Amino acid sequence: MSWEEILQRPSSRWTLGEGPEREVVISSRVRLARNIDHHIFPHRAGEEELEKVCREVGTAVEQLPLAPRFHFLPLTKLTPIDRQVLVEKHLTSPAHIAKPRHRAVVLREDEGVSILVNEEDHLRIQTLFPGLQLEEAYGLAGKIDDGLERSLTYAFDETYGYLTCCPTNTGTGMRASIMVHLPGLVMLNRANKIFSTLSQLGLVTRGLYGEGTEALGYMFQISNQITLGRSEGELINSLQTILVQVIEQELQARQQLYQEMGDRLVDKVFRAYGILTNARLLSSKEAINLILTLRLGLNLNLLPNLEYRVLGELLVLCQPGFLQKVAGEKQSTPERDAKRAALIRDRLKEAKA
Repeated sequence: MSWEEILQRPSSRWTLGEGPEREVVISSRVRLARNIDHHIFPHRAGEEELEKVCREVGTAVEQLPLAPRFHFLPLTKLTPIDRQVLVEKHLTSPAHIAKPRHRAVVLREDEGVSILVNEEDHLRIQTLFPGLQLEEAYGLAGKIDDGLERSLTYAFDETYGYLTCCPTNTGTGMRASIMVHLPGLVMLNRANKIFSTLSQLGLVTRGLYGEGTEALGYMFQISNQITLGRSEGELINSLQTILVQVIEQELQARQQLYQEMGDRLVDKVFRAYGILTNARLLSSKEAINLILTLRLGLNLNLLPNLEYRVLGELLVLCQPGFLQKVAGEKQSTPERDAKRAALIRDRLKEAKA
């Protein structure tokens, strides 16, 4: 499969709607920050140094098992729309595409693995799984990490561990996170108290696309903040234990919300469905909020004809970059709003059939 075909499909591994605790957990991600020994960190490196890192990583990727399934994509060879699609599908970061020169993304065909080259660090190895599968995501990230290390020498200190650009990543270099949907806790005004408790436990809560981004549709990213002084396995186990409690509280909150709101909550769900199946103009923000309202309705058994997989695809399909990628051209905001509404109508009609 070509990388062009990958960027044009709304499905991604994390959108499958599978895995444990899928009612609350949309995806699990593990990211390993690595730097190559004897190379200057990206934010201080010149163009020649950055280019050399890209070449070395490209060579190392060719030695990975199943290397033909990986695509090495220099960001300068991608259009601005292509780069935006990578962000929208959670395959890279907004900061990474801001300066595309001598930067790249290595992408596995199923989008379960992406490697960011010359972002904040020389390498950000990222794995994405649907549902609560942190251990599986960490296992795959470790295999990719070991494969690359056969060709690359990492910057590593016996006392401090992996050396990274930001001191908060030094040690394991690992960030494990889950993307969660928490409408029950938010609507019952319990979320802020829980987020405060998570912060005291060494976890951080962010918006849809990570640090500094908005939490749309009651969707949040929760990740570890501590990377030094503990092993990767300890961090994963600790995070998973805490997250299971958050999931239980969210499910309980949903049932309480249903009992307290009754027809008002049912009406909210079916109004969202009515708008999405009939609207002619939809902004991305409105579409995301409505799609995630359907997700709540699906969990409450109000929408038996829908699947989590369809709603996951819609979260990608409604994004500005993806819409323009499908259209094959840059579009104005009104054009995107019309195209978004039409694609969502068609996809929901297909799902119902």
